[in-house]
Amino acid sequence: MSAVEDRLAELGLKLPQVVPPLAAYQPAVRSGAYVHTSGQLPMVDGALPATGKVGAEVSPERAKELAEICALNALAAVKSVVGDLDKIVRVVKVVGFVASAPDFTGQPGVINGASELLGEVLGDKGVHARSAVGVAVLPIDAPVEVEMQVEVAD
Repeated sequence: MSAVEDRLAELGLKLPQVVPPLAAYQPAVRSGAYVHTSGQLPMVDGALPATGKVGAEVSPERAKELAEICALNALAAVKSVVGDLDKIVRVVKVVGFVASAPDFTGQPGVINGASELLGEVLGDKGVHARSAVGVAVLPIDAPVEVEMQVEVAD
């Protein structure tokens, strides 16, 4: 197991299996020193643990937990391409999408679930640029989706 996976275990977390694509794309691709993940939904064992809009059917606190799951799924996608999460040089960019009720404006707090996890697991390598975007709907009625760009070493 890698040092990153050891750190996940210390936090009581486990790297999941890569979530199979829902359409015609790959979970992650490498281009040079960068791995770009596709948007990762908070899938757990092949299912969404919650659906609906944040600020309506899903609380912001629950959505933050779901964003953490998205980040774990993104790390699994990165590992599927590079084989070892210890090759991560740094997380460069995180983009989070939040399916939002019309009056919900707390998207940054929701996506903090992903950002905080990456910081806890990767330390300074997990510090990144970020966008948190409210959207009307996400695939299969997911409340949150996260994608990231990661620089890796050979």
